Amino acid sequence: MSTETDDTDTSDADSDGSSGHCSTPDSDGEVAEEIAVVAFERKMETAREIVEGIGDRYDAIEIIEYHGDVFAEHWGEYDCFVGLMASGIAMRKTAPLLDDKWDDPAIVVVDEALTWAIPITGGHHGANQIADDLASMGAVPAMTTASEAADKQGVEKQAKALDAHVVNGDSTVATNLAVLDDELGPIERLDGPKAVMVGDDVTVLKRNADDGIVLGTGSVSGATVEQFHDAWDATLAETDYDRGDVEFVATGTRKEDEDGMLAAAEEWGMGVVAFEKEDLEEFEGPTPSRSRELIGWPGIAEASAIAGGSEHELLLEKKRHDDAVTVAVGR
Repeated sequence: MSTETDDTDTSDADSDGSSGHCSTPDSDGEVAEEIAVVAFERKMETAREIVEGIGDRYDAIEIIEYHGDVFAEHWGEYDCFVGLMASGIAMRKTAPLLDDKWDDPAIVVVDEALTWAIPITGGHHGANQIADDLASMGAVPAMTTASEAADKQGVEKQAKALDAHVVNGDSTVATNLAVLDDELGPIERLDGPKAVMVGDDVTVLKRNADDGIVLGTGSVSGATVEQFHDAWDATLAETDYDRGDVEFVATGTRKEDEDGMLAAAEEWGMGVVAFEKEDLEEFEGPTPSRSRELIGWPGIAEASAIAGGSEHELLLEKKRHDDAVTVAVGR
């Protein structure tokens, strides 16, 4: 499977304080939950604006007045420092404290006018996330991590989208290079009990929470964000689940760039996992689909819902919405 969206083209196809760290084990991919805004006294009003503007997105956000040893004094207490200061100050004061990118707190700086939000360290471990959030206040996020600069989804970001964390951090050097070269291939899900041996260039992702439900989704080409959202909302309304129970959106690999689905899932904060035809063949759903007759593919909505669920169970058979989006629910 792949973390990009795909589908068929047919209208009837389904369709302890020693160092700073992220709050979940190892790295859960760009997640920062406890934030400190470090500001000079004269910039406190802007610091309070930041807390007001993005504070509800985090478990905790505090303001600390800047002094020469402020970063050293609070190193290890927060997932990320937001420095309301020149980047040079933040770099000089934090450089001697840096040890390991998987354990160090992330650093992002922003100017008093909230014009630029610049991740300094830990881009994939909170800084990019906060820079993105500051964009809602008008700041331009200036991200220089390779995958973001190339407009591609690194493995840490894929982990975040799937509510997972990277178990073996050193492997991401190789796998992110593969992302840049379009050579990573699909993320594969293994159901246990099972023992797996991997090499140094294989990144292992582990879920952060218990498995939830999967929204198996097919669509016609060009379906809009609103059509996907309406279809997912209508589907969830027929179940005892809500958005918080959705593990990810599942689909097939017929289309690598279904913009409406990608954008809709991103707005809901969900990842998209696309299964290869061979995987869907193994988990074909009970409802007949014209995609089998027309293009030789099983119905995407039900098959991907079953394939994606940890129990490979179909909870809700597919339904078509607005003649554009077809959704089934798996677990």
